[in-house]
Amino acid sequence: MAKKSTATPVAKAPKAPAAAKKKPASNGAAAAAETAAAVRDITEIPAAGPVTEHVHGQLNGHSPASQHLEAQYIEVYGAREHNLKNVSVKIPRNRLVVFTGISGSGKSSLAFDTIYAEGQRRYMETFSAYARSFMGGLERPDVDKIEGLSPVISIEQKTTSRNPRSTVGTITEIYDFLRLLYARTAEAFSYATGKKMIRQSDDQIINYIIKHFDGKKLVALAPVVKGRKGHYREDFQKIAKLGFTKVRVDGEILDITPKMQVDRYKIHDIEIVIDRLLVKEEDRFRLSGSVQNALTHGKGTMLVLDPDAKKATPQFFSRFLMDPATGIAYDDPAPNTFSFNSPYGACPTCNGLGEVQEITEEAVLPDRKLSISRGGIAPLGEYRDIWIFQQLQLILKKNKATLNTPIEKLPEELLKRLLHGISEDEADSGKGMYSEPFEGIIPFLRRQMDSESDNIREWIAQYAQAQPCPECHGYRLKKESLHFKMDDKHIGELSVMDLNDLAGWFEGLESRLTDRQNVIARELLKEIRKRIGFLLEVGLDYLNLHRPVRTLSGGESQRIRLATQIGTQLVGVLYIMDEPSIGLHQRDNERLIKALQHLRDIGNSVIVVEHDKDMILHADHVLDIGPGAGIHGGHIVASGTPQEIFNSGSLTSQYLSGQKHIEMQRKKRKGEGTELVLKGAKGNNLKNVTLKVPLGKLVAVTGVSGSGKSTLIHDTLYPILNQYFFNAKREPLAYGSIEGLDLVDKVIEVDQSPIGRTPRSNPATYTGVFTEIRQLFGEMAEAKIRGYGPGRFSFNVKGGRCETCEGAGIRTIEMNFLPDVHVPCETCKGRRYNRETLEVRFKGKSITDILDMTVEKAVEFFEYQPRILRKIKTLNEVGLGYLTLGQQATTLSGGEAQRVKLATELSKKDTGKTFYILDEPTTGLHFEDINHLADVLQKLADKGNTVLIIEHNLDLIKVADHVIDIGPEGGAGGGTIVAQGTPEQVAKSGKGHTARFLAEELKTSKYATA
Repeated sequence: MAKKSTATPVAKAPKAPAAAKKKPASNGAAAAAETAAAVRDITEIPAAGPVTEHVHGQLNGHSPASQHLEAQYIEVYGAREHNLKNVSVKIPRNRLVVFTGISGSGKSSLAFDTIYAEGQRRYMETFSAYARSFMGGLERPDVDKIEGLSPVISIEQKTTSRNPRSTVGTITEIYDFLRLLYARTAEAFSYATGKKMIRQSDDQIINYIIKHFDGKKLVALAPVVKGRKGHYREDFQKIAKLGFTKVRVDGEILDITPKMQVDRYKIHDIEIVIDRLLVKEEDRFRLSGSVQNALTHGKGTMLVLDPDAKKATPQFFSRFLMDPATGIAYDDPAPNTFSFNSPYGACPTCNGLGEVQEITEEAVLPDRKLSISRGGIAPLGEYRDIWIFQQLQLILKKNKATLNTPIEKLPEELLKRLLHGISEDEADSGKGMYSEPFEGIIPFLRRQMDSESDNIREWIAQYAQAQPCPECHGYRLKKESLHFKMDDKHIGELSVMDLNDLAGWFEGLESRLTDRQNVIARELLKEIRKRIGFLLEVGLDYLNLHRPVRTLSGGESQRIRLATQIGTQLVGVLYIMDEPSIGLHQRDNERLIKALQHLRDIGNSVIVVEHDKDMILHADHVLDIGPGAGIHGGHIVASGTPQEIFNSGSLTSQYLSGQKHIEMQRKKRKGEGTELVLKGAKGNNLKNVTLKVPLGKLVAVTGVSGSGKSTLIHDTLYPILNQYFFNAKREPLAYGSIEGLDLVDKVIEVDQSPIGRTPRSNPATYTGVFTEIRQLFGEMAEAKIRGYGPGRFSFNVKGGRCETCEGAGIRTIEMNFLPDVHVPCETCKGRRYNRETLEVRFKGKSITDILDMTVEKAVEFFEYQPRILRKIKTLNEVGLGYLTLGQQATTLSGGEAQRVKLATELSKKDTGKTFYILDEPTTGLHFEDINHLADVLQKLADKGNTVLIIEHNLDLIKVADHVIDIGPEGGAGGGTIVAQGTPEQVAKSGKGHTARFLAEELKTSKYATA
């Protein structure tokens, strides 16, 4: 320590003379005093913390200049938010700091609810009083003091947008740069002939006409109507007033007559005859005037016609982009020409969404065994005496069928007519099959989709499914926009490329462009490459710019925001992140860690709430919070470098050092000996995959991010099972066939979507245990005397609840352009119920006391209430003992919401033939929690159920009976099964990235002795 303290004056010593020079002393005594003060300032620096940080900063290559001026630590004193127990801690600045600890121990309370909340509050205090009056004040977090706080940016798990128009390209702004690039440098091609569009000046048009029509008669025409219906009487009058006497209507030159008009129901082409002349070089002046006149009246476009030619085909000329063969002209491209959020660029059929809602025959006829009278046509329901059934009866009678004939026995042609309609021509054909025109069930439903009534639109929605737009093929843009190309690619093709392929396409693009394009594109290409590079850095190479943001996982959206922040190159900022490694394979973890270290190295502080082993080991400083969850947590149990944490003896350190571990079973389950076989899966990037899931086992589906796991399981297998068991509407992606459905009796999917989007939803209501608790309170003697039923104890209906907050316990204050603010109800003080209801008690506890009780305490409290205990016990078993029964759903993380769902399913009586699908159940879980979760899943499989988990966490993968690894890469490089078998067999195979990491994990893993 002495050595380090002597190093400090040496580093700062040169500054002393500079300070002395600044203000020349007037006499010797004053100079001596000033020098003494300077020396005192240097020597009184404390030798401990800041000095060590200063030297450490120099050793790590950080610039020490700014560190003399700013605090070395973020110092938190007396943090008591949620379950924090008066925590005081010093967090080193300009370092990568990991907050870890058991789930629910208080990591997020310290990182987000204390440090971030205070940073946000201080930022809002910089606004003027007038601005703050519109926003309202943010409540100060429950903490005594925070010092050394930088401007704070929070990057949380919540997906950034639910808007279907928001894509990876738009939120990263790469697509905006692409739009500008295409508007300025792309070449236009005709959508009719595929030929390159040309743009001509007036002189070029005149020279061309003289060269190719020399000595010939010529008619110069100005197009005014092109391919539109109408009678155009007013237009003919206007043309006559301009002094023109002739027009060409649908290829025929006519004199303009008074009250002239055309058939309003037919499509017409109308051109003004500007001039009829003989082309000669010496008459150039006249030709020039005619051309300019034609271009003026034709709004930049004109036609010339040889009247003596047998087949008079007009030739088009334009000041704009035009196809000379067909006369198709495009407007000059602008950035919004390529925007699917602008009417100038969006496909008119799908309005820029890339998909349309189509009424499908399967949805309209869900069960073909039924007859029409028994509700075989789902939207019509069962027979009623209304006109539609009478009309159907007439049509069927003509075809020797009735309303009682099962739909499957009706001729296919007749069924097609009933669904899609009978035209006038078919009704009048005299065949006797159809008596009169009939609109058809599907066209009728399609017409109702545009109804102004919300109820009707909701009713129709259940028979409609999203299909790729037939006009733009899912690219979202109008056809003109898709015919501007660079290096033979339109902007839509670039946006559906994997980022890896897109980066490859941009490599060396300059050599494939013209000199003019290169001059314009140089800066744009630099910016696009840089932004794509940031996304590749954080392991998102398998995404494409077209991908809607709402389909991203929490981890993916968080890493996109991280890449955007790296691109901003801000310095001196405190970044707080919530498990950015979610959904990331070990192979990509390295890239994520490097990205975070890069953020740190440019001069920022990075705090990461994380359970990932690699992240903890690569941190500069680790804060372990615990020792338990909920009320048992809230303390700092260890703090220091990863090496110091190793030796601390905390629960985290025991797993890191190998003292504690998740045990593997040497003997795997035999299962049922049967398989569920899905053949020919081709959705997204899947390459004709055949998936074999052994039944009665714990099966893990693994693979790098973007390899096709979700496509195979969530988008193909689950919808097939859901349709089979529950007649679900969602269509699976393309596949060949499936075998073994009869070997399973139901499917349950447990994903990470929230259990509710309002504060009224909570674990007690979601699991159904609150119904049992209300039933119990309704049976109390006090309740019976007062005449209270179970409904009195619901906070969602009038009667027993507090009417000021309508049972929410909180009041929502709308903040206009800011998120709503929730404050406790001033009447019931957050207790949700009125005084009379709270007077009914069970074992001394009111209904509010029960809702405020932790799951752990509730297990003891309801020990002798078996119906309630069964549901609460499963919540405890999945590691949620620290949650309160009434905790608002909006405050639960994705992992917690998933475990509440899992507990709900586990508390139901299983049949032993249930097929469970879980999506990364280890999200947000500490090693100890994963151990508990593994036990729960093993118990499920022990009963004969099939448990299929999509997972990256090796601790859970290694305890599976069977592993299916998909890959080998993400995006286009994935989509095949590279290895399958027991974890040991997959590790030995050496195929794919999972095998390598699994082999390393198995070296240090231990098998259960029993």
